[in-house]
Amino acid sequence: MKVVIPGGTGQVGTILDRALTAAGHDVVLLTRSPRGPRQVRWDGVTPGPWVEQIDGSDVVINLAGRSVSCRYTPANLDAMMCSRVESTRVVGDAIAAAARPPRVWLQMSTATIYAHRFDAANDEYDGLIGGGEDGVPGYWGYSVEIAQNWEAAQERAATPDTRKVALRSAMVMSPGRGGVFDVLSWLARLGLGGPVAGGRQYVSWIHDLDFVRAVEFLIDRDDLSGAVNLAAPGALPQGEFMRELRSAWRVPVGLPATRWMAEMGAFVLRSDTELLFKSRRVAPARLSDAGFAFDHPRWPAAATDLATRRRRG
Repeated sequence: MKVVIPGGTGQVGTILDRALTAAGHDVVLLTRSPRGPRQVRWDGVTPGPWVEQIDGSDVVINLAGRSVSCRYTPANLDAMMCSRVESTRVVGDAIAAAARPPRVWLQMSTATIYAHRFDAANDEYDGLIGGGEDGVPGYWGYSVEIAQNWEAAQERAATPDTRKVALRSAMVMSPGRGGVFDVLSWLARLGLGGPVAGGRQYVSWIHDLDFVRAVEFLIDRDDLSGAVNLAAPGALPQGEFMRELRSAWRVPVGLPATRWMAEMGAFVLRSDTELLFKSRRVAPARLSDAGFAFDHPRWPAAATDLATRRRRG
């Protein structure tokens, strides 16, 4: 089948491109800076020759959007909003105008849409949408608003012949360089991978091979549409999460970090503390109910697998 991946040159796109190409599919990547024969230029805002790739394709997987790995300044938050909403809008327009539209459109979203909570997991049926929690920074609500507008842009698209799925993904853990597993492993191996601000906040994640399998599962399942959580069932508190990661790297000690230390560290890494402090406890209810079985449902074994693959290159 032909798969078109807007924004497909980032970490997640590279994972999907590698797996889908190895499976024999024709994969085309839409990118602002094409560097290969299967990469086509687009700007994520306006139609152009790239729309010809959409027409006649079987699957579109839109991953486009400014990275969240940055300081959450007003300018960066605005760029996150615009890049996600505009790219989704223009992909929807291209699908709507296609003579032979794809049968399914998988649209990246985020588990950040759910509320910061410790008491129970958020699933697709009765999970709490964030934005109104007490005692959290006000700009966290804007992150939720970004996610809501992102999904709404897909919902508004007039594509009656194309099934639409919003991928509410947790952090995708892969052994490649530059991803979240790489950054967290670097901290752990330096002895800095202890609990942050007490370590009670939950971390939701998904192993890269399960992410690929879940995407393939959703492509094949014509009965599934709407929001689907892509997260392993084994969400766990941050302190425990980092302890298991240290164990995978055979690092016995991880220094804890207070809130102010984490603030300074995030500033140095040009990131934001929402990624550290928000409790993201997400459950993959719709995937599980549909019969999807995770190969890596628990973090200790998943972390060991990822660290082993990283050591082997």
